[in-house]
Amino acid sequence: MRICDLIKDQETYQADLGHTVLETVRAMVERNIGAVPVIHSGKLVGIFSERDLMRRVVAEGRDPRATCMAEVMTDDPLAVGTGEDLETCMTLMRRHGFRHLPVCHEGQLVGIVSLRDILLHDLNEKDDEVRMMRAYIHSMPDA
Repeated sequence: MRICDLIKDQETYQADLGHTVLETVRAMVERNIGAVPVIHSGKLVGIFSERDLMRRVVAEGRDPRATCMAEVMTDDPLAVGTGEDLETCMTLMRRHGFRHLPVCHEGQLVGIVSLRDILLHDLNEKDDEVRMMRAYIHSMPDA
């Protein structure tokens, strides 16, 4: 399965470089999301995650009302194309130690995929396989 299939119905909240930490975090809480892509002039320039919030805002004692995304986001995040497969995305996340991966098409952000999204998809697929195997086993005539 390709990443575009997983994010096709996704609405992606985007922060702008000038948004404050407070307004961005409120949007994250409202939408129950752990990371937000940061956009400037239509281009992906960063990502802001719960980890960034803890490390660069809380631990440093910054005021979330007076701190903007440009100061605390992770710059120039790794992104994948829409044709990438889930296995490759998981490998990249594991190798680099992050849980969110922006997805772009021709330089434009089209979504963001989380490790949780991939794992839930994988679990659902495994559940389907188990159901099919059980149905097959129960349909076998007794020998």
